[in-house]
Amino acid sequence: MPNRIDVVVTYDVNTLTKEGRRRLRQVAKVCEGCGQRVQWSVFECRVTETELERLRQRLCKTMDADEDSIRIYRLRGRRQEVVEAYGRDGYVDFEEPLIL
Repeated sequence: MPNRIDVVVTYDVNTLTKEGRRRLRQVAKVCEGCGQRVQWSVFECRVTETELERLRQRLCKTMDADEDSIRIYRLRGRRQEVVEAYGRDGYVDFEEPLIL
């Protein structure tokens, strides 16, 4: 199994225009394909290096570099070791056993 890394993807898309609102939906859809939303414009993803490159390319193709901002942060360790979450936290680690 390839090594997976945890990353945080954040974005700020200018939604003052119809095109901007469309880009916002598209950026969110790209992120939903690789991770889970933890806040409105924040996703946590566990990806391989290849999947990260594919994600980066899709996001850069979708955004307007003059209007929007996307940031990808690599976490130094597994999420449970480096993320402190307070309040509502609906994160599910899909690689751990699921207990119903």
